[in-house]
Amino acid sequence: MKVLIVEDEPISSERLREQIKSFDKQIEVHTPLDSIKDTVDFFRSGVEVDVAFFDIQLSDGSSFEVFSQVNISTPIIFTTAYDQYALQAFKVNSIDYLLKPIDYKELSAALIQYKNFHERQRSYDPLLQSIYQQLRPQYKKRFLVKIGDNYQSKSIEDIALFYADGKTTYLITTGSSRRYIIDYTLETLESKMLDPSQFFRINRKFIVNVDALSEVKSYVNGRLKVLTSHPGPSDMIVSRERVNDFKIWLNQ
Repeated sequence: MKVLIVEDEPISSERLREQIKSFDKQIEVHTPLDSIKDTVDFFRSGVEVDVAFFDIQLSDGSSFEVFSQVNISTPIIFTTAYDQYALQAFKVNSIDYLLKPIDYKELSAALIQYKNFHERQRSYDPLLQSIYQQLRPQYKKRFLVKIGDNYQSKSIEDIALFYADGKTTYLITTGSSRRYIIDYTLETLESKMLDPSQFFRINRKFIVNVDALSEVKSYVNGRLKVLTSHPGPSDMIVSRERVNDFKIWLNQ
């Protein structure tokens, strides 16, 4: 495996290199880069690496600027002392997001996640994917809701999230932030009605629309806190067992 480190602090760069080598001595770590310019030049040069670790704040600006200047297909693991960039990170090529000081266990988990990702990519079969596209289910496009004695149809694009309160399920729209009762359980919505590329069930109470996400923050015990443009009735926390799937979902 070939690894690139993009980091403008020499001490942090060296510590990360040592942690990577501790994980697997066979990993080849490329000479670290410390600027947007050098990173853009590197990827334009055609040199290939398997995975890259990007610090977000570099000597000449934010590493997100790299993605606006050059097309990068290499999986990225972001490293930073701040958690407010998590959502932005997962909208580019990120497969993980590590907060400094980097914990060795979290680094190991990120590299294992990369290896799993790589194996899935290798086993990808274009023919099977084509067949799947033809046979994929038709997801729900609208929901009928009752308002007093009247009914309205709510387009799926206008729904920020679904949530359950006891045995009652609600949807919240992006326009007015109003909530409406619907006659489906979250289980039915998740398994049969919602496009999984657009909606994700973060825990047993909430299903969120990717277009409604405004921020993702680190939370206690390895979990994540989700903020949406139209908040739900309580904090929306990604359950620990769903965190890795949630990150992959954001990055697809």
